[in-house]
Amino acid sequence: MSNEAISTPAAPAAIGPYSQAIRAGQTVYVSGQLPIDPATGAFAGDGIQSQTRQSLTNIQAILAQAGMTMADVVKTTVLLAYIADFGAMNDVYAQFFTEPYPARAAFQAAALPKGAKVEIECVAVRP
Repeated sequence: MSNEAISTPAAPAAIGPYSQAIRAGQTVYVSGQLPIDPATGAFAGDGIQSQTRQSLTNIQAILAQAGMTMADVVKTTVLLAYIADFGAMNDVYAQFFTEPYPARAAFQAAALPKGAKVEIECVAVRP
């Protein structure tokens, strides 16, 4: 089985030696998405809610390029600059997923790239 890079201009370009996502068989692994608006190259606001919304919107765009939706997501990892932002992040997160919800890990990181408040990665599987 060979891996296929997934890339779309509707999400921020990779800022290092990695792909926006990789398809391996029926599984798509989406790299951690910062809250960067691909149209401006800047963060989508300073608050945790606007940043969470943008990170998840970027994931949606990458999954769409792979022919998938948020309903195909089976696992997410949420990195927070401040664990105290968990509740506000979770309020936005809940708007992007329906039952059965994906498995999730969420934790505070010492620092996130570019000073972001949130970074989210996921794994999606085509049924």
